[in-house]
Amino acid sequence: MTGDARPRSGVRALRVSAADVARRAGVSAATVSYALNGKPGVSAEVRARVLATAAELGHSLDRYERAVEPEPSRVLGLVLTDISNPFYSEFSAGTIDIARDRGYEVFVAHTQESSPTLDTVVRTMIARRVDGMVLTSLHTDDGDAIRTLRRAGMPFVQVTRRIPGLRADFIGVDETALSADILRHLLGHGYTDLAIITGPRSSSSSAERARTFAATAAELGVPLPAHRRFIAFLNAEGGRRVAQHLVDADDVPRAIACGSDAIASGVIGTLREHDLRVPDDVAVTGIDGVFPGASMLAELTTVALARRTMARIAVEQLIRRIDGHGGGALDETVPHTLRIGTSCGCPRSLMTVPRRPPRAAGAR
Repeated sequence: MTGDARPRSGVRALRVSAADVARRAGVSAATVSYALNGKPGVSAEVRARVLATAAELGHSLDRYERAVEPEPSRVLGLVLTDISNPFYSEFSAGTIDIARDRGYEVFVAHTQESSPTLDTVVRTMIARRVDGMVLTSLHTDDGDAIRTLRRAGMPFVQVTRRIPGLRADFIGVDETALSADILRHLLGHGYTDLAIITGPRSSSSSAERARTFAATAAELGVPLPAHRRFIAFLNAEGGRRVAQHLVDADDVPRAIACGSDAIASGVIGTLREHDLRVPDDVAVTGIDGVFPGASMLAELTTVALARRTMARIAVEQLIRRIDGHGGGALDETVPHTLRIGTSCGCPRSLMTVPRRPPRAAGAR
């Protein structure tokens, strides 16, 4: 080994600047600064190369030691669409519980279907140095947020919604099968006067539910004209507005298939305000299975989705990525269950009562 190959020390080391490190490592001076100070926006590979180059040149790392080797944050980011929607509130509770069992805490934010808000949330969580993110709020055109995540080397998992063509982990449900199942059950009562209300088309899950509703109705010979296909926010207010429109237009159908239980809750509440009985006057169904307890929707016919199972798989896969496990993108769907209530027209004797999960030992 020649003398030039040894790390510099003493006065010569003090003369080695960040610019020297940048030239040798083939990166910008800003990248060197980010890497040495432990700031986000630099991949693990680049950070390691910068540190190795700095050590080789004899650039003093003492003042960067704390920043470069921080204590693990062990925090996950959870980005929801709307935390007021019972589906997302229960999913977030499951995510927090499961993450905590594995030694992680969770930062939670919601976007309310706003792509600019998603971009801000993603950048904020990166700046706060979360270890990875669970994303439930992606729109099909949210590529900017994904590019930001990948530039930062941030692991993420898509849940329930996905960007078509994106090679990234996804956990969800079989939207085509569950949408066909619930609509076949509803129309099996003989209804031929139908309307559908689903979420925004920029949501991959809502778009597939709308497409499958229309395809299934056509297959069964039930007309579904354009003026009976509604898009609404995925909350009770979205359902309320559509139902009020139908009442005002004197165009209330015999059956309404809703793309979520939250939408169905707004529809049913508004129909009742106008003395329209469910299911005697209007049959209504939902999707999500988020009203299992005593409520005005305790007898809603819906599709129950395994939210805790999705949360568990998402957290476990995200932690695998954080721990450096590679491999192809996970694409996993969890089973769904048709939950029969009376809102579709079925008698109470056919209701399926959701089972409560067994309590853990010592639980209260």
